[in-house]
Amino acid sequence: MTETSSHLRATAEAYDAVAVLYADLVRKGLDGLPLDRAVLAAFAELARATDAGPVADLGCGPGYMTAHLCDQGLDVFGVDLSPVMIDLARAAHPDLRFEVGSMAALDLADGALGGIVSWYSVIHTPPQDVRSYLAEFRRVLAPGGILLLGFFESEGGPVTAFDHKVTTAYRWPIDELAGLAREFGFVEVGRMLRAPGEEERFRRGHLLMRA
Repeated sequence: MTETSSHLRATAEAYDAVAVLYADLVRKGLDGLPLDRAVLAAFAELARATDAGPVADLGCGPGYMTAHLCDQGLDVFGVDLSPVMIDLARAAHPDLRFEVGSMAALDLADGALGGIVSWYSVIHTPPQDVRSYLAEFRRVLAPGGILLLGFFESEGGPVTAFDHKVTTAYRWPIDELAGLAREFGFVEVGRMLRAPGEEERFRRGHLLMRA
């Protein structure tokens, strides 16, 4: 087993173990977060205007974000490493499509998607592997397709590991992550940084990019 596959298996098992509790905690995950909803609305408007294919919610967890994007008028489906999370998503949203899969190797043709939302789903990826994820995102996005990355921001510091409640995660400088995406042909459309809320530890970063 390679280091990457070992990491993916460990992440899936960590989320399987807490899936029911996690699903309950994030069930109303966008309530009280008007800036997050605004950047998601901007993504949805751009993806609808591009009209280059369906949208994938990568790292969809129990499906609350997939459902939110559907409510925004998008043809959307969810993908997650955790089989338990996918079972919960299918039970909660039987009208939507969910698949077990890895963002590192999507079962999709080149240029198949009009948009990707990666909402805090690359946070557990070891920094040296993030380039491979961005390359895969670029492969499956159609020309002009839209990518939205949500992540914990390092507030001017370097990439920093921290003790996420599920498994080790990383905080990224927004300029560094945007620079990596540019290496794979992404063009920045906009960005949003917000301060942590009352029960949050870190500043949140959001990048809107066009393929």
